Amino acid sequence: MMKTSGTANVTAVCIRSGGRWAVEVPEIPGLFTQARRLDQVEAMVRDAAGMLDVRVGEITVEPRLDEATQRMVDEPFSKRDAARKAQDEASKLARSTVAALRGEGLADRTKAADSE
Repeated sequence: MMKTSGTANVTAVCIRSGGRWAVEVPEIPGLFTQARRLDQVEAMVRDAAGMLDVRVGEITVEPRLDEATQRMVDEPFSKRDAARKAQDEASKLARSTVAALRGEGLADRTKAADSE
């Protein structure tokens, strides 16, 4: 068994498997556990490490998704970023259009017609 006098910061690598998260901690050979939800991983890692007489400090939970699930997660963020970019481009275009119309004196005429 691995014994340490201090604490080790570790990474809990989590892979979805049969409705649960299979958890491995590479920094502690032989530490494997599982959890139903990611918010349970830290407690499960601490418990499993205790059985190996290892004290852990900070635990970084690192979920790894299969390719299809990762694409599903990434798609809304990609679409949101594209929408923000399109909004920024539309705002720049609107500003340059207003500037061009003002340069032609058209914006001032429209304003004068609205006030009559």
